[in-house]
Order: sequence, then structure tokens, then C-alpha cells
Amino acid sequence: MSAIDPRLPLIDNLDLNGKVVLARVDHNVVDKGVIQDAFRIDSTFGLIHYISSHGGFPILMTHVGRTKDKKTGFIKTGPDTSVAPVVDYLNRKLCGGFETPQFPIHPELGIESLSATILTPYVEKLKKRAIGGIYLPNTRWFAGEEAKGESAKKLASEMAAAADIYVNDAFGSWQPHASTYDAAFTLPAAAGFLMQKELQHLDLVLNPTPPFVAVVAGAKYDTKIGPLNKLYDQVDNLLLGGVIYNAYLSAKYQVTIMGVDPQDVELAKGLVEKDQGAGKILEPRLLVESPSLEKREPNKIKVVNISDFKAGQKYEYFLDAHPDSFDDAPIKKALSSAKTIFINAVMGLSSLFPEGSARLYNEVALNQKARKLFAGGDTLTELKNLAPGVYLTALDDPGYYFFTGGGAVLTAIESGAYGIKPVAALLKK
Repeated sequence: MSAIDPRLPLIDNLDLNGKVVLARVDHNVVDKGVIQDAFRIDSTFGLIHYISSHGGFPILMTHVGRTKDKKTGFIKTGPDTSVAPVVDYLNRKLCGGFETPQFPIHPELGIESLSATILTPYVEKLKKRAIGGIYLPNTRWFAGEEAKGESAKKLASEMAAAADIYVNDAFGSWQPHASTYDAAFTLPAAAGFLMQKELQHLDLVLNPTPPFVAVVAGAKYDTKIGPLNKLYDQVDNLLLGGVIYNAYLSAKYQVTIMGVDPQDVELAKGLVEKDQGAGKILEPRLLVESPSLEKREPNKIKVVNISDFKAGQKYEYFLDAHPDSFDDAPIKKALSSAKTIFINAVMGLSSLFPEGSARLYNEVALNQKARKLFAGGDTLTELKNLAPGVYLTALDDPGYYFFTGGGAVLTAIESGAYGIKPVAALLKK
């Protein structure tokens, strides 16, 4: 595993004693007011303990969900995207005494200002150790968080006014917002422990030990095209799933598959051309076809063999790779002989058709020699749900690593680990 870039400022090298530490974490694990998986929260326990044990006073902040209406620009606040479940969890687990200040909320603009009048009394209590920490409201409730220019800088300045040091430990929050990017320019700034760990493990993906197999899936091809092209140049084999695979099949075999955007098919043609003669892309040959995205109707489900494709044919939704596809010799050999396996994928619509993903995860587990790197988000949740035995074993197996952010990993594959804008901001600082 590579060393951290020596230019990156680290929390380990800062004197925290008597300092208020504003820490951006990635606790975006709440859906409709309920914590779905506490893995990302647990991953920051070390940071929280370190700040307090070294005499610092922690102020934590995270985003939760998507709060801005793209059409109107209005910010929706409420219990569904509140940090309250996270704060309750922290206080139960750490006996931390975290409190969240309550700011006025505009019905359309959200929280317009991180008012010092409201925040300062909490900071004073924090410095007296009357509370264990401050946890700010969802950063996306603030009008300046996802804004550009002066609005973002204003919020970052308000954040800085309450603290002495800024720490970014939110690898998964890779978009350059006020709390992840602008705030880094307002205070002495450093990378937290989780950020450091994620960057070190990224090197195993960016500079893998061959043979290297990557498994990538997703709902939109256009969001993955950059990382896919970068990965293709590195891998020995690439296995696709989800709508991405459907778009690839549509482009290669000139068939029409329901639910696949024609623009994605056009984009996928580049990958088809790239693979001609190279044969890096592994093709699960058996696909599960269904007429519905809403329910599983056994009497209407078909198993289609891609060797039967003919140009011009039309198909309903392909919602999974059939588990038997993983018995095909090229796929089985690639997964069993790999030294590095990167997985950012659920093979299909796992809420209705989980079998392909479950088989993939169990097949990967049979390879005891490979480094297995799982991107965050849906991949980790589905691994836990569909292959709980593999997940529990993996937690104590140094051969596995679970990143806390799938989008961040893909962004880093395309731009380089230190090209992620919030990380680049720390380097500039």
C-alpha cells in the first residue's frame, strides 16, 4: 500500500489541545429518518475519540440525502433528511453528549445563515465540556452548501468563525461544496484518519497487482463512461452489470432492450470498438428478462441466452445476470485467478432479482489470494444483505476493503486520488 502524498496535511501533525475542530464527515446513511447501515458512522469513531482525547472540541457536520429540488432550487427540510438519527446513534454508542443547534428554517431557502448568535452558546458549552460535541444540521439544509461563488464562501466563513481547525474525513463526499471544499480554505486544514485510509487503499485500485478484474454496474452509462474507459486500460478483465451491461449489449449486438436510453447505447459503442480483438470484457451469457420493474411475476420471466441475439430484435427489461452465467469458464477463471478484484456493482435490480449479485459475491469470496476492494453505497449494502456470511467474514479479513463512497472511488479512478476536488483543496491549503 502506498504512502500518503507528503504534501497532504494530516490531523496527526496538528496540535488540537484547546482547539475547536470542525470535522466534515460522511454520515449520509439515513433514508426516511432511519439509519440504513452504520458502517460509515462507525468508521469515524477513531477521529471523534482522537479529537477529544487530544484536548480538542469536536464540531461534526455531514449531508443527508438530496434536499434541493432541481427545477425550483428550493431546499426541502424535515425529518427524512435530519441528522437526528445519527446524533442519537452517536450518543448511544459513544456516550458522547452531542447536541444540534436549531436554526431558523426558511420554507424555500432552508437555513439562510449559520448564525453566530445561535451557535456561539453551544461552542461555549463545548469548551466547558458541558457537552461532548456539536453536530450541525444537515449541511444541505443550508442555502450556501450547494451554491456557487459568494454564497458558498459566506457559509464556509460562518463555519470557520466557530472553529480553529478544519478536518476533512469525508472521502465519500467528493463533490466540491461549501462544507467539503470552500471550508478548507478558511482554516488550518488537514485530512482525517478515514480519508488517509481511503486514499491509501485507492492506490490498490489505481496501481493494482495483476491479474486485475473490475466489476462495474449502474443505472446510467453516461455517468460511468470516464471511469469505465480508465478502468478498461488497466484491467485484465472487465465484467459489466445492470443498465450499463444492457447498453453495451445493445451497442454490440444491435438489439433493443427496454429501459436503455439510446444515448447510452451510442456512448457504449466506444467501449465495444475498444474491446474488439482485445476481448477483455466478460459477458454473462444468460440474462433474466421481465416485463416489469415493479414486481416479480414468475410466469412472465424468461431466461435469454445472448448467443441467440439477432440484430433488430426487441427485448423487455433485462433485470439480472442469471447465476448460472458465473459457471462459464472465462468468468470463473478470471475471478478465481485474479490478484486484485474491484467491485462497484449489483448485477441487476436486486430488490426483485438478487440472485446474480449473490452469486457474484460468493464467487469472489472463493478467491482467497486476491485483494478484494468493494466500493461503497449500494454495493456494500447489497453484499451485507445478499451474502451476509461473506460480509461478516470480510469484516475481519485483511484481504477485503470496503470504501465508504462508490462515487468517490469512480471519480478518483478518472481524475486520480488527489484530483478529487475536496482532497485537492487540502493540498492547496
